[in-house]
Formats: sequence, C-alpha cells, structure tokens
Amino acid sequence: MKSLFRIILIIFLQSNFVVIGQEDWSFENNQNKKLFLDTRAINGHSVNVLKEKILDLRITHRFGEIGTNESYRTLFGLDNSSDVRIGLEYGLTENIMIGAGRSKGAGPFLEVWDGFTKFNLYNNEKTPLKITLASKVFLTSMKSTTNPSELTYFSKFIHRLTYHNELLIAFKPLKKLTFQLSPGFTYRNLANYQDNNFNAVLGVVMRLHLFKKVSILTEYFANRNSSNYRKNNFVNPFGIGIEINTYGHVFLLNFVNSKGIGEGQFIPYTSSKWSEGQFRFGFTIARKFNK
Repeated sequence: MKSLFRIILIIFLQSNFVVIGQEDWSFENNQNKKLFLDTRAINGHSVNVLKEKILDLRITHRFGEIGTNESYRTLFGLDNSSDVRIGLEYGLTENIMIGAGRSKGAGPFLEVWDGFTKFNLYNNEKTPLKITLASKVFLTSMKSTTNPSELTYFSKFIHRLTYHNELLIAFKPLKKLTFQLSPGFTYRNLANYQDNNFNAVLGVVMRLHLFKKVSILTEYFANRNSSNYRKNNFVNPFGIGIEINTYGHVFLLNFVNSKGIGEGQFIPYTSSKWSEGQFRFGFTIARKFNK
C-alpha cells in the first residue's frame, strides 16, 4: 500500500495536482468572492459541488501522532499511516455531484467503502450565501470476528452500514472570512450496547483568507450524543488547515486529532486528545479532469 501511494504521489506532483480554468485561479479578482476553493474543508465537506462533467481524483492521508512521548522516533508520525482514502468524484450537473472512495480504515472498522451525493439547493453570489445538502453511506468489508460481544461481529449485512446526512450552510460576514454551519446526523446500524445508534452533530467551519495565496481553515464537529459511554471514550474532532494556492495548484495541509477519514469514522470514533499531543498531520491532493 505504501509503494502504491508513493507512485500515485509522484504522478500527482508531476501533473499539477489540480487543473481547473484560469479564471478560477485569478486571485486578484475572485479569491475574496469565493466561499471555498474545494469540495472539502478539512475532514468534512464544504458547500461546493463540482461543475458539470468535471471528474475529481482525490487522495487524503492521515499520519501518526505528533506530540506524544518519543514521537520523534517515528519522525513525529510521518512513519505511520493512520488512514488513507482514494476516491473518484464527478459533477453530474452544475448543482449535483456524486462520489465514491475506499479508505484503509482507522478502527474499529477497516476496509471502509463510501459513496455520496451532494445537491446545491441555494446559491446567492451577491450575499454570498450557499446551501447544500449531502447524503453519505459507509460500508465496511472487513472480515467479521467470531465473538458476538465485539463491535466487529456482523451477524447481518446491514450491520456493516453507517449513514450520514447533513445540511451545509455557508456565508461571508466579511470580505475575507467564510463561515459554514453543518447540522446533520450519523446513524450506525451497529453500535456498542452502551452507545446510541443515532448521533446528532453540528459542524462549524471557518476559512480566513490571510494573504494573496494563503488561507487558514478551522473545523469543529460537536457531537450531541451525551451518553456516559461517549463522554468517557470519545471526544469531538477538531482540525486546523493551511490552504496554499497557486495558478494551477491547491495544497491543503492540516493537523487533526481524528484518525479516520469520512464522517462514518471521524464523527463517532475520534478518541485522540489535542491536550495529550494526540494530533496528527495530514494532507489532501486532488486532480480535476475537465470535460
């Protein structure tokens, strides 16, 4: 898997990561008018949808923990891979996109497949204000354990499925500042007996355009499942990202406490704490193919 990833990374580096129209990269004229440059913020989705007939090949990677004891022995997590996702996404129309991907999985579920649809419901460029609906499904194809007391014991196929639905609302209160609220819910067909299958969540994203080609992103997801089991074993995911833009390239570098990629993993199963140095470096590479 590591060798395959390195080969793909080299190909991306040589083929300009992101290819889109020149006007999309006119930073002097358009940068401050955009809510987001990509279909993702850090972990979660942004309000953006792909334009019609645009194909997007994406690689997202999460490394090991940076600030724990002796983390320098793994070059602050770079020797380890907590999760990696490779996906293909496509713009069906100007307002509808679909996508699918495969993640290694960060636990408790491995071999995670995902699919999603996004619908742009409202777009006012003068305000600017944008509202998008996203619906996602996650499937684990890992081998079932033989112990019925374990979470990875799948007595039925439906137990392998997790769903996430959310409404994405983004607006610009200031010229260089974008806020996004992402109310939604995650439903797991199989959860710990002390946990709840249904989990309401509110995501909050901020994007601040600092300089001509540099923006900073912050992202936080507040789980509304207040069971004692969750309070004792899990925390809310939080991330900070740096977006570096050039004419033809987007680099999204981030630091997050979540190991898993995809709402079915990072929303219900984040247990790493920033206060204990359990955050990690990650990045996303996207390659868009025009029609």
